[in-house]
Amino acid sequence: MPINITMPALSPTMEEGNLSKWLVKEGDTVKSGDVIAEIETDKATMEVEAVDEGVVAKLVVPAGTENVKVNALIAILAADGEDVKAAASGAASSAPAAAAKAEEPAVAKSEPVVQAAPAAAPAPVAAPAASASSGASRTFSSPLARRLAKEAGIDLSAVAGSGPHGRVVKSDIEKAVSGDGAKAAAPAQSTPTMASATQVAASAPAVAPKGASDDAVLKLFEQGSYELVPHDGMRKTIAKRLVESKQTIPHFYVTVDCELDKLLALRAQLNDAAPRKDSAPAYKLSVNDMVIKAMALALRDVPDANVSWTESAMVKHKHVDVGVAVSIPGGLITPIIRKAELKTLSAISNEMRDLGKRAKERKLKPEEYQGGTSSVSNMGMMGVKHFSAVINPPHATILAVGAGEQRAVVKDGALAIATVMSVTLSTDHRCVDGALGAELLQAFKGYIENPMGMLV
Repeated sequence: MPINITMPALSPTMEEGNLSKWLVKEGDTVKSGDVIAEIETDKATMEVEAVDEGVVAKLVVPAGTENVKVNALIAILAADGEDVKAAASGAASSAPAAAAKAEEPAVAKSEPVVQAAPAAAPAPVAAPAASASSGASRTFSSPLARRLAKEAGIDLSAVAGSGPHGRVVKSDIEKAVSGDGAKAAAPAQSTPTMASATQVAASAPAVAPKGASDDAVLKLFEQGSYELVPHDGMRKTIAKRLVESKQTIPHFYVTVDCELDKLLALRAQLNDAAPRKDSAPAYKLSVNDMVIKAMALALRDVPDANVSWTESAMVKHKHVDVGVAVSIPGGLITPIIRKAELKTLSAISNEMRDLGKRAKERKLKPEEYQGGTSSVSNMGMMGVKHFSAVINPPHATILAVGAGEQRAVVKDGALAIATVMSVTLSTDHRCVDGALGAELLQAFKGYIENPMGMLV
């Protein structure tokens, strides 16, 4: 009996993903545990392992397909001793339905991008227009192929698909662009003339109304003065979570200044004392590593602030799992140092270096960036003196760290020079009140200004 391979859910919140690459081809024999594909989620690229053994009879969804729904059919395996051709032909009837199911949400999501030009009336997409015509059948195509066709002005219905069951894929569009006989798209999809663009601009309001459509916003700009960059999965997720955070979490902010001179001196001593391994130091501490440790110990000392809010109960965490904001191309991600209060500075440093490297490569596993009890966001290395960070649910706190800089301070009634760092704690007022937030910051300040306490 043929074995169906479906789009896996790589995290509890995943609803769809991009099938970026197949690592097997039809006719290959796979065993349980073999890596067969790479799936791109909003935050990372994950390898998918085969659960069953068999021969790849059919790759239903081609590589490069975007927005494939979780549990959608993506491939067929022929079981041991089963005829491969029979397994592939048995999948033929279900493959078009699976393909249609996988791509229908993508069509809906791509419509605002198709209607990018600020015309008076939006132009229809080529593929749906074909299916609406009398007696015409729908042209199946991948989301990527539709986007490329739109950009190149190619009529999808005139392109011969080489994918499963005639599905138009990226390579088909590239061939059509190079002169493979595809028709140009209908004039209705062409860019408006300068005269019509001027008329639109003249009639556009000075400010877009709240909740305005994409077209209404685009009418505010001069035709040809911009380009549209479609949102990827990561940017959509960031936007969704931050809107949710600001709409549901009552933020308040507490700021303190911390003197860094003792911490910088201790850091230099510890780095100088690092044992050598293969001609390289076993660790190299950064100020951020010591900030993570200080935040973890402060939350340990003030356990009432190491919490998460739910409508029915307060979640009090037994350990401190600190998420650390890492900037990556197209957005950011927060890999988590688990049980940070129990780890040495060298362990935190090496773990953070590994997580940061794999975060930039989008190779983190979901369990390495989901959850956590608090976060640290450090923009000091970018010269930022002070900022306020947005809380990342389900956390109740996030610490925004500014740059350490020399400032004039008063000590024993006299002016002196000290290296000072401003930090701002954003807290969820539903579970961390003002006095509790101030207590947490004072505990953090104590470890930063007396860093030997982090070593005992």
